Amino acid sequence: MESLSAQFNAKDNYNYLDFQRKAYYFGMSFGYNSSGYQVNHSRNFVSNDSINIVEGANGPGINLQMILNLKIGEYFDFRILPGFSFSERRLEYTSTPLAQTGGIVPIYTKKIESVFAEIPFQIRFKSAPYKDKRMYVMAGAKYSYDVESGARVRKDKAARLVQISPHDYQIEYGIGMQFFMPFFIFSPELKISQGIGNIHIYKSNLNDSSVLETVKSRIFTIGFHFEG
Repeated sequence: MESLSAQFNAKDNYNYLDFQRKAYYFGMSFGYNSSGYQVNHSRNFVSNDSINIVEGANGPGINLQMILNLKIGEYFDFRILPGFSFSERRLEYTSTPLAQTGGIVPIYTKKIESVFAEIPFQIRFKSAPYKDKRMYVMAGAKYSYDVESGARVRKDKAARLVQISPHDYQIEYGIGMQFFMPFFIFSPELKISQGIGNIHIYKSNLNDSSVLETVKSRIFTIGFHFEG
């Protein structure tokens, strides 16, 4: 019976068995991200008489990463995906209506464009293979640094805008599927990255900043991995 089972698995998972012999492999990842902020108001927000609402708004971006995948037994992988993420995030302010606006509430936006150098570390758990396909779930942590922060800070100081720390730490989790091709593994993936620290640099003398207590990042990514 074991011999028949092995023959069946080999027939249904021919490409999978070829890759299964490798202890590690490399790859590239390309993705689309939607990045935004989770905002908590400060005590000053209650007494503020010019800003009614502050909300984070998502913006588009792209990811480019390398992949190092190390197998841990049959069902687990340890993965490192260093690379770059290009993103756009916004803070939207709804102001108190002014008499001259005729009752219309003015809205203005603070847009923050960033280029992040990132180092994610992930653990991946995979299902049993079936016809050269596998489902998986992943979880991990990521450090990112905004390499454009220096230039942006100079602009922010001149324009008196809200400042965001260039350093960010996030936890990540997601799901995906592996398709074992003859020469590579193709894996579409859905992932959420949640910031765990406050990245807002508080300015008590700036109204747009003083109404904010904490700002945390939140990113949704659709990724496409090519490995082999």
